[in-house]
Amino acid sequence: MRKVFLEENFLLESESAIRLYHEFARDLPIIDYHGHLPPEEIAGDIHFKNLTEIWLKGDHYKWRAMRTNGVGEEFITGNRPDEEKFEKWAETVPYTLRNPLYHWTHLELQRYFGIHEILSPLNARKIYEACGKMLQTPSFSVRNLIQGKNVELICTTDDPLDTLASHQRIHRDGYGVKILPTFRPDKSMQAESVIPLNAYIDKMEILTGREIQSFTKYLEALKLRHDYFDQNGCSLSDHGLERMYFKEFTETSLEKIFKKIRRTQELDKGEIEEIKSALLYHFAIWDHEKGWVQQFHLGALRNNSSKAFRSIGPDSGFDSIGDWSQAESLSRFFNSLDSENKLAKTIVYNLNPSDNEVIASMVGNFNDGSFAGKMQFGSAWWFLDQKDGMTRQLNTLSNLGLISRMVGMLTDSRSFLSFPRHEYFRRILCNLFARDMENGELPYDLNWIGKIIQDISYFNAKNYFKF
Repeated sequence: MRKVFLEENFLLESESAIRLYHEFARDLPIIDYHGHLPPEEIAGDIHFKNLTEIWLKGDHYKWRAMRTNGVGEEFITGNRPDEEKFEKWAETVPYTLRNPLYHWTHLELQRYFGIHEILSPLNARKIYEACGKMLQTPSFSVRNLIQGKNVELICTTDDPLDTLASHQRIHRDGYGVKILPTFRPDKSMQAESVIPLNAYIDKMEILTGREIQSFTKYLEALKLRHDYFDQNGCSLSDHGLERMYFKEFTETSLEKIFKKIRRTQELDKGEIEEIKSALLYHFAIWDHEKGWVQQFHLGALRNNSSKAFRSIGPDSGFDSIGDWSQAESLSRFFNSLDSENKLAKTIVYNLNPSDNEVIASMVGNFNDGSFAGKMQFGSAWWFLDQKDGMTRQLNTLSNLGLISRMVGMLTDSRSFLSFPRHEYFRRILCNLFARDMENGELPYDLNWIGKIIQDISYFNAKNYFKF
Protein backbone atom coordinates (compact mmCIF):
# COMPACT_ATOMS: atom_id res chain seq x y z
CA MET A 1 0.00 0.00 0.00
CA ARG A 2 1.32 3.45 -0.93
CA LYS A 3 2.47 5.45 2.11
CA VAL A 4 2.19 9.18 2.67
CA PHE A 5 5.48 11.09 2.72
CA LEU A 6 6.79 11.68 6.25
CA GLU A 7 3.71 10.35 8.03
CA GLU A 8 3.98 9.13 11.63
CA ASN A 9 5.40 5.75 10.63
CA PHE A 10 8.03 7.15 8.28
CA LEU A 11 10.89 4.64 7.69
CA LEU A 12 9.05 1.98 9.75
CA GLU A 13 8.26 -0.91 7.42
CA SER A 14 6.40 -3.31 9.71
CA GLU A 15 4.14 -3.49 12.74
CA SER A 16 7.16 -4.59 14.80
CA ALA A 17 9.14 -1.52 13.73
CA ILE A 18 6.18 0.73 14.52
CA ARG A 19 5.87 -0.73 18.01
CA LEU A 20 9.60 -0.60 18.73
CA TYR A 21 9.78 3.05 17.76
CA HIS A 22 6.59 4.40 19.30
CA GLU A 23 6.61 2.28 22.47
CA PHE A 24 10.33 2.25 23.26
CA ALA A 25 12.39 4.88 21.40
CA ARG A 26 10.30 7.89 20.48
CA ASP A 27 9.96 9.66 23.83
CA LEU A 28 13.45 9.11 25.24
CA PRO A 29 15.52 12.21 26.04
CA ILE A 30 18.40 13.23 23.78
CA ILE A 31 22.04 13.18 24.84
CA ASP A 32 23.87 15.04 22.06
CA TYR A 33 27.46 14.35 23.05
CA HIS A 34 29.12 15.79 19.95
CA GLY A 35 28.11 18.87 18.01
CA HIS A 36 29.20 22.34 16.95
CA LEU A 37 26.46 24.58 18.33
CA PRO A 38 27.89 28.00 19.28
CA PRO A 39 27.76 28.25 23.09
CA GLU A 40 27.64 32.05 22.92
CA GLU A 41 24.27 31.83 21.16
CA ILE A 42 22.94 29.55 23.89
CA ALA A 43 24.34 31.85 26.57
CA GLY A 44 22.63 34.84 24.94
CA ASP A 45 19.40 32.88 24.35
CA ILE A 46 19.17 34.60 21.00
CA HIS A 47 16.31 34.74 18.52
CA PHE A 48 17.11 34.21 14.83
CA LYS A 49 15.56 36.79 12.53
CA ASN A 50 14.45 34.42 9.80
CA LEU A 51 14.81 30.96 8.28
CA THR A 52 17.96 31.91 6.39
CA GLU A 53 19.73 32.82 9.62
CA ILE A 54 18.77 29.67 11.50
CA TRP A 55 18.74 27.24 8.57
CA LEU A 56 21.20 28.27 5.86
CA LYS A 57 23.89 30.28 7.62
CA GLY A 58 26.84 27.96 8.18
CA ASP A 59 25.16 24.84 6.75
CA HIS A 60 27.67 23.58 4.21
CA TYR A 61 25.47 20.54 3.44
CA LYS A 62 22.88 22.89 1.93
CA TRP A 63 25.56 25.05 0.32
CA ARG A 64 26.97 22.08 -1.61
CA ALA A 65 23.52 21.18 -2.89
CA MET A 66 22.80 24.75 -3.98
CA ARG A 67 26.09 25.01 -5.88
CA THR A 68 25.37 21.68 -7.56
CA ASN A 69 21.97 23.04 -8.58
CA GLY A 70 23.58 26.02 -10.28
CA VAL A 71 23.04 28.65 -7.58
CA GLY A 72 25.63 31.44 -7.58
CA GLU A 73 27.82 32.03 -4.55
CA GLU A 74 26.26 35.45 -3.93
CA PHE A 75 23.09 33.60 -2.86
CA ILE A 76 25.00 31.17 -0.64
CA THR A 77 27.81 32.89 1.27
CA GLY A 78 27.50 36.23 -0.50
CA ASN A 79 25.69 39.41 0.44
CA ARG A 80 22.32 38.92 -1.23
CA PRO A 81 19.27 39.58 1.01
CA ASP A 82 18.24 36.71 3.30
CA GLU A 83 14.88 36.29 1.60
CA GLU A 84 16.53 35.83 -1.80
CA LYS A 85 18.94 33.26 -0.34
CA PHE A 86 16.01 31.32 1.06
CA GLU A 87 14.21 31.42 -2.27
CA LYS A 88 17.28 29.90 -3.92
CA TRP A 89 17.25 27.13 -1.33
CA ALA A 90 13.54 26.57 -2.02
CA GLU A 91 14.36 26.28 -5.72
CA THR A 92 16.98 23.66 -4.88
CA VAL A 93 14.93 21.49 -2.50
CA PRO A 94 12.77 19.79 -5.20
CA TYR A 95 16.00 18.63 -6.83
CA THR A 96 17.35 17.04 -3.63
CA LEU A 97 15.14 13.94 -4.02
CA ARG A 98 16.87 10.87 -2.49
CA ASN A 99 19.47 13.09 -0.82
CA PRO A 100 19.14 13.14 3.00
CA LEU A 101 18.63 16.90 2.79
CA TYR A 102 15.16 16.24 1.40
CA HIS A 103 14.21 14.26 4.50
CA TRP A 104 15.93 16.60 6.98
CA THR A 105 14.42 19.72 5.44
CA HIS A 106 10.86 18.49 5.70
CA LEU A 107 11.36 16.80 9.08
CA GLU A 108 12.54 20.12 10.49
CA LEU A 109 9.69 22.08 8.91
CA GLN A 110 7.25 19.63 10.49
CA ARG A 111 8.84 19.15 13.91
CA TYR A 112 9.63 22.80 14.64
CA PHE A 113 7.09 24.79 12.64
CA GLY A 114 4.18 22.39 12.08
CA ILE A 115 4.47 22.87 8.31
CA HIS A 116 3.59 19.73 6.33
CA GLU A 117 3.88 21.23 2.85
CA ILE A 118 6.65 20.28 0.44
CA LEU A 119 8.97 23.27 0.12
CA SER A 120 9.19 24.68 -3.41
CA PRO A 121 9.38 28.07 -5.14
CA LEU A 122 5.58 28.17 -5.12
CA ASN A 123 5.28 28.36 -1.33
CA ALA A 124 8.73 29.67 -0.40
CA ARG A 125 7.67 33.20 0.48
CA LYS A 126 4.65 32.04 2.49
CA ILE A 127 6.78 29.58 4.50
CA TYR A 128 9.57 32.13 4.95
CA GLU A 129 7.18 34.71 6.36
CA ALA A 130 5.24 32.27 8.56
CA CYS A 131 8.40 30.80 10.08
CA GLY A 132 9.92 34.25 10.49
CA LYS A 133 6.99 35.28 12.66
CA MET A 134 7.25 32.13 14.76
CA LEU A 135 10.98 32.65 15.26
CA GLN A 136 10.27 35.93 17.06
CA THR A 137 8.05 34.30 19.69
CA PRO A 138 9.40 33.22 23.10
CA SER A 139 9.17 29.49 22.36
CA PHE A 140 11.65 29.93 19.50
CA SER A 141 14.51 31.38 21.51
CA VAL A 142 17.59 29.17 21.29
CA ARG A 143 17.19 27.76 24.79
CA ASN A 144 13.52 26.99 24.29
CA LEU A 145 14.19 25.38 20.91
CA ILE A 146 16.59 22.99 22.65
CA GLN A 147 14.31 22.21 25.57
CA GLY A 148 11.34 21.77 23.28
CA LYS A 149 12.99 18.74 21.70
CA ASN A 150 13.55 16.88 24.99
CA VAL A 151 17.30 17.48 24.96
CA GLU A 152 18.99 16.53 28.21
CA LEU A 153 22.60 17.38 27.41
CA ILE A 154 24.73 18.96 24.68
CA CYS A 155 28.50 18.89 24.28
CA THR A 156 29.94 21.70 22.18
CA THR A 157 33.33 21.66 20.42
CA ASP A 158 35.85 24.10 21.86
CA ASP A 159 39.44 25.13 21.21
CA PRO A 160 41.91 25.04 24.14
CA LEU A 161 42.21 28.84 23.85
CA ASP A 162 38.50 29.32 24.54
CA THR A 163 37.83 31.08 27.85
CA LEU A 164 34.61 29.05 28.25
CA ALA A 165 32.90 32.25 29.41
CA SER A 166 29.70 31.30 27.60
CA HIS A 167 29.60 27.90 29.31
CA GLN A 168 30.14 29.60 32.65
CA ARG A 169 27.26 31.99 31.98
CA ILE A 170 24.93 29.15 31.00
CA HIS A 171 25.86 27.29 34.18
CA ARG A 172 25.30 30.38 36.34
CA ASP A 173 21.88 30.87 34.79
CA GLY A 174 20.82 27.40 35.93
CA TYR A 175 19.63 26.43 32.46
CA GLY A 176 17.74 23.13 32.54
CA VAL A 177 19.82 21.51 29.77
CA LYS A 178 23.45 20.67 30.51
CA ILE A 179 25.78 22.41 28.04
CA LEU A 180 29.34 21.10 28.41
CA PRO A 181 32.57 21.89 26.54
CA THR A 182 34.71 19.43 24.59
CA PHE A 183 38.49 19.82 24.33
CA ARG A 184 39.32 20.00 20.58
CA PRO A 185 43.04 20.84 20.16
CA ASP A 186 43.32 20.51 16.36
CA LYS A 187 44.77 24.00 15.90
CA SER A 188 47.47 23.31 18.46
CA MET A 189 48.72 20.49 16.20
CA GLN A 190 48.78 22.25 12.80
CA ALA A 191 52.50 21.60 12.32
CA GLU A 192 52.16 21.53 8.53
CA SER A 193 51.40 25.29 8.69
CA VAL A 194 54.01 26.86 10.96
CA ILE A 195 52.93 30.49 10.54
CA PRO A 196 49.38 30.00 11.91
CA LEU A 197 50.77 27.57 14.49
CA ASN A 198 53.17 30.24 15.73
CA ALA A 199 50.31 32.71 15.99
CA TYR A 200 48.40 30.11 17.99
CA ILE A 201 51.32 29.59 20.35
CA ASP A 202 51.62 33.36 20.82
CA LYS A 203 47.97 33.48 21.88
CA MET A 204 48.63 30.58 24.25
CA GLU A 205 51.44 32.61 25.85
CA ILE A 206 49.09 35.53 26.45
CA LEU A 207 46.28 33.34 27.81
CA THR A 208 48.49 31.35 30.20
CA GLY A 209 50.91 34.15 31.07
CA ARG A 210 53.84 31.88 30.25
CA GLU A 211 56.66 32.18 27.79
CA ILE A 212 56.61 29.23 25.38
CA GLN A 213 59.94 28.71 23.64
CA SER A 214 60.28 24.93 24.08
CA PHE A 215 58.16 21.88 23.44
CA THR A 216 58.18 21.13 27.18
CA LYS A 217 56.73 24.57 27.93
CA TYR A 218 54.15 24.12 25.17
CA LEU A 219 53.02 20.85 26.73
CA GLU A 220 52.79 22.52 30.13
CA ALA A 221 50.60 25.28 28.70
CA LEU A 222 48.33 22.81 26.93
CA LYS A 223 48.05 20.79 30.13
CA LEU A 224 46.96 23.94 31.98
CA ARG A 225 44.17 24.39 29.43
CA HIS A 226 43.21 20.70 29.67
CA ASP A 227 42.97 21.14 33.46
CA TYR A 228 40.94 24.31 33.02
CA PHE A 229 38.45 22.54 30.76
CA ASP A 230 38.14 19.77 33.34
CA GLN A 231 37.38 22.36 36.04
CA ASN A 232 34.59 23.69 33.81
CA GLY A 233 32.75 20.39 33.41
CA CYS A 234 34.52 18.99 30.35
CA SER A 235 34.85 15.21 30.19
CA LEU A 236 35.47 14.62 26.48
CA SER A 237 38.22 15.39 24.02
CA ASP A 238 37.91 15.28 20.25
CA HIS A 239 40.35 15.23 17.36
CA GLY A 240 39.62 15.82 13.68
CA LEU A 241 42.37 13.96 11.82
CA GLU A 242 42.97 12.78 8.29
CA ARG A 243 44.42 9.65 9.88
CA MET A 244 45.90 8.58 13.18
CA TYR A 245 49.54 9.55 13.70
CA PHE A 246 52.02 7.26 15.40
CA LYS A 247 55.75 7.80 15.10
CA GLU A 248 58.43 7.22 17.74
CA PHE A 249 59.61 10.48 19.29
CA THR A 250 62.30 11.67 21.68
CA GLU A 251 62.47 14.75 23.87
CA THR A 252 65.62 15.93 22.10
CA SER A 253 64.05 15.59 18.67
CA LEU A 254 60.84 17.32 19.71
CA GLU A 255 62.76 20.29 21.09
CA LYS A 256 64.61 20.67 17.78
CA ILE A 257 61.34 20.51 15.87
CA PHE A 258 59.73 23.09 18.15
CA LYS A 259 62.64 25.49 17.69
CA LYS A 260 62.12 25.24 13.92
CA ILE A 261 58.43 26.04 14.43
CA ARG A 262 59.24 29.14 16.50
CA ARG A 263 61.65 30.27 13.77
CA THR A 264 58.83 29.69 11.23
CA GLN A 265 60.90 27.14 9.37
CA GLU A 266 58.83 24.59 7.48
CA LEU A 267 58.95 21.02 8.81
CA ASP A 268 59.49 17.93 6.73
CA LYS A 269 56.97 15.11 6.63
CA GLY A 270 58.72 13.06 9.32
CA GLU A 271 58.96 16.02 11.70
CA ILE A 272 55.28 16.83 11.25
CA GLU A 273 54.33 13.26 12.00
CA GLU A 274 56.61 13.12 15.04
CA ILE A 275 55.26 16.21 16.78
CA LYS A 276 51.65 15.30 15.99
CA SER A 277 52.26 11.81 17.41
CA ALA A 278 53.74 13.25 20.58
CA LEU A 279 50.88 15.66 21.14
CA LEU A 280 48.22 12.99 20.53
CA TYR A 281 49.97 10.66 22.96
CA HIS A 282 50.10 13.28 25.72
CA PHE A 283 46.48 14.33 25.16
CA ALA A 284 45.46 10.67 25.48
CA ILE A 285 47.43 10.28 28.72
CA TRP A 286 45.71 13.33 30.23
CA ASP A 287 42.31 12.06 29.11
CA HIS A 288 42.92 8.76 30.87
CA GLU A 289 44.13 10.47 34.04
CA LYS A 290 40.90 12.48 34.24
CA GLY A 291 38.55 9.68 33.21
CA TRP A 292 37.55 11.51 30.02
CA VAL A 293 36.30 9.93 26.81
CA GLN A 294 38.52 10.55 23.77
CA GLN A 295 37.01 10.85 20.29
CA PHE A 296 38.74 10.60 16.92
CA HIS A 297 37.12 11.72 13.67
CA LEU A 298 39.15 10.15 10.87
CA GLY A 299 39.21 10.40 7.11
CA ALA A 300 38.19 13.89 5.91
CA LEU A 301 40.08 15.41 2.99
CA ARG A 302 39.51 19.11 3.62
CA ASN A 303 39.60 22.30 1.55
CA ASN A 304 39.91 20.58 -1.84
CA SER A 305 39.22 23.77 -3.77
CA SER A 306 42.08 26.17 -3.10
CA LYS A 307 40.17 28.89 -4.97
CA ALA A 308 37.17 28.52 -2.66
CA PHE A 309 39.40 28.29 0.42
CA ARG A 310 41.04 31.61 -0.46
CA SER A 311 37.76 33.39 -1.13
CA ILE A 312 35.38 31.80 1.40
CA GLY A 313 37.50 29.99 3.99
CA PRO A 314 37.27 26.57 5.69
CA ASP A 315 34.12 24.58 6.52
CA SER A 316 32.34 25.93 3.46
CA GLY A 317 31.37 22.75 1.65
CA PHE A 318 34.58 21.85 -0.17
CA ASP A 319 35.64 18.84 1.88
CA SER A 320 35.30 15.20 0.87
CA ILE A 321 36.05 11.63 1.91
CA GLY A 322 39.76 10.76 2.00
CA ASP A 323 41.38 7.37 1.48
CA TRP A 324 44.28 7.09 3.90
CA SER A 325 45.51 3.84 5.36
CA GLN A 326 44.23 3.73 8.94
CA ALA A 327 44.85 0.33 10.49
CA GLU A 328 48.56 0.22 11.36
CA SER A 329 48.85 3.62 13.06
CA LEU A 330 45.59 3.07 14.97
CA SER A 331 46.87 -0.27 16.20
CA ARG A 332 50.23 1.13 17.30
CA PHE A 333 48.68 4.19 18.96
CA PHE A 334 46.09 2.23 20.95
CA ASN A 335 48.60 -0.49 21.80
CA SER A 336 51.12 2.02 23.19
CA LEU A 337 48.49 3.34 25.59
CA ASP A 338 46.97 -0.04 26.39
CA SER A 339 50.40 -1.48 27.24
CA GLU A 340 50.76 1.20 29.92
CA ASN A 341 47.16 0.73 31.15
CA LYS A 342 46.47 4.31 30.07
CA LEU A 343 43.93 3.83 27.29
CA ALA A 344 40.82 5.92 27.98
CA LYS A 345 37.32 5.14 26.78
CA THR A 346 37.50 5.81 23.06
CA ILE A 347 35.15 6.51 20.15
CA VAL A 348 36.42 6.32 16.57
CA TYR A 349 34.29 7.85 13.79
CA ASN A 350 35.08 6.84 10.25
CA LEU A 351 34.37 8.86 7.10
CA ASN A 352 35.39 6.35 4.45
CA PRO A 353 32.84 3.49 4.32
CA SER A 354 35.47 1.18 2.86
CA ASP A 355 37.17 1.40 6.28
CA ASN A 356 34.09 0.44 8.29
CA GLU A 357 35.26 -3.11 8.92
CA VAL A 358 38.83 -1.93 9.59
CA ILE A 359 37.68 0.45 12.34
CA ALA A 360 35.07 -1.88 13.83
CA SER A 361 37.54 -4.74 14.09
CA MET A 362 40.37 -2.50 15.35
CA VAL A 363 38.52 -1.04 18.32
CA GLY A 364 37.55 -4.55 19.39
CA ASN A 365 41.22 -5.39 19.92
CA PHE A 366 41.43 -3.11 22.94
CA ASN A 367 38.32 -3.90 24.96
CA ASP A 368 39.59 -5.19 28.29
CA GLY A 369 36.44 -5.95 30.27
CA SER A 370 36.84 -2.84 32.43
CA PHE A 371 33.69 -1.24 31.03
CA ALA A 372 31.02 -2.49 28.65
CA GLY A 373 31.66 -1.00 25.22
CA LYS A 374 34.84 0.80 26.30
CA MET A 375 36.05 1.02 22.69
CA GLN A 376 33.36 2.33 20.35
CA PHE A 377 32.96 2.35 16.57
CA GLY A 378 31.17 5.69 16.42
CA SER A 379 27.95 6.45 14.61
CA ALA A 380 27.91 7.23 10.88
CA TRP A 381 29.52 10.61 10.36
CA TRP A 382 29.22 13.55 7.92
CA PHE A 383 28.88 12.16 4.38
CA LEU A 384 27.70 8.86 5.89
CA ASP A 385 25.11 10.50 8.15
CA GLN A 386 22.13 9.30 6.08
CA LYS A 387 19.92 6.24 5.78
CA ASP A 388 22.33 4.07 3.80
CA GLY A 389 25.42 5.19 5.73
CA MET A 390 23.75 4.66 9.10
CA THR A 391 22.49 1.24 8.08
CA ARG A 392 25.94 0.18 6.86
CA GLN A 393 27.58 1.37 10.08
CA LEU A 394 24.98 -0.41 12.23
CA ASN A 395 25.35 -3.63 10.24
CA THR A 396 29.15 -3.54 10.43
CA LEU A 397 29.05 -2.95 14.16
CA SER A 398 26.51 -5.76 14.56
CA ASN A 399 28.70 -8.18 12.63
CA LEU A 400 32.04 -7.35 14.25
CA GLY A 401 31.13 -5.99 17.70
CA LEU A 402 28.15 -5.58 20.01
CA ILE A 403 25.61 -3.14 18.65
CA SER A 404 23.76 -3.54 21.96
CA ARG A 405 26.58 -1.55 23.64
CA MET A 406 26.64 1.31 21.11
CA VAL A 407 26.35 4.80 22.59
CA GLY A 408 23.98 5.92 19.87
CA MET A 409 23.54 9.00 17.74
CA LEU A 410 24.71 12.62 17.77
CA THR A 411 23.97 15.60 15.54
CA ASP A 412 27.53 16.86 14.77
CA SER A 413 25.64 19.98 13.74
CA ARG A 414 25.88 23.76 13.81
CA SER A 415 22.10 24.12 13.52
CA PHE A 416 19.61 24.48 16.36
CA LEU A 417 17.05 22.71 14.16
CA SER A 418 19.08 19.51 13.83
CA PHE A 419 17.76 17.43 16.74
CA PRO A 420 15.31 15.43 14.58
CA ARG A 421 18.42 13.58 13.38
CA HIS A 422 18.13 11.59 16.60
CA GLU A 423 14.58 10.68 15.59
CA TYR A 424 15.81 9.74 12.12
CA PHE A 425 18.46 7.44 13.61
CA ARG A 426 16.02 5.83 16.04
CA ARG A 427 13.54 5.08 13.26
CA ILE A 428 16.27 3.44 11.16
CA LEU A 429 17.50 1.49 14.19
CA CYS A 430 14.02 0.21 15.07
CA ASN A 431 13.33 -0.79 11.48
CA LEU A 432 16.61 -2.70 11.28
CA PHE A 433 15.88 -4.79 14.36
CA ALA A 434 12.24 -5.29 13.38
CA ARG A 435 13.23 -6.62 9.97
CA ASP A 436 15.28 -9.36 11.63
CA MET A 437 12.41 -10.12 14.00
CA GLU A 438 9.96 -10.41 11.12
CA ASN A 439 12.41 -12.64 9.21
CA GLY A 440 12.91 -14.97 12.15
CA GLU A 441 16.56 -13.93 12.45
CA LEU A 442 15.86 -12.56 15.94
CA PRO A 443 13.34 -13.81 18.48
CA TYR A 444 10.04 -11.95 18.55
CA ASP A 445 10.68 -10.54 22.01
CA LEU A 446 9.49 -6.94 21.98
CA ASN A 447 10.37 -6.27 25.59
CA TRP A 448 14.00 -7.42 25.40
CA ILE A 449 14.68 -5.95 21.97
CA GLY A 450 12.83 -2.81 23.04
CA LYS A 451 15.24 -2.54 25.97
CA ILE A 452 18.21 -2.84 23.61
CA ILE A 453 16.69 -0.09 21.43
CA GLN A 454 16.34 2.12 24.50
CA ASP A 455 19.91 1.43 25.55
CA ILE A 456 21.32 2.37 22.15
CA SER A 457 19.09 5.43 21.89
CA TYR A 458 19.77 6.83 25.35
CA PHE A 459 20.84 4.70 28.32
CA ASN A 460 24.19 3.48 26.97
CA ALA A 461 25.35 7.06 26.45
CA LYS A 462 24.11 8.09 29.88
CA ASN A 463 26.07 5.26 31.52
CA TYR A 464 29.15 5.56 29.30
CA PHE A 465 29.85 9.26 29.71
CA LYS A 466 28.86 9.61 33.37
CA PHE A 467 27.80 13.23 32.83
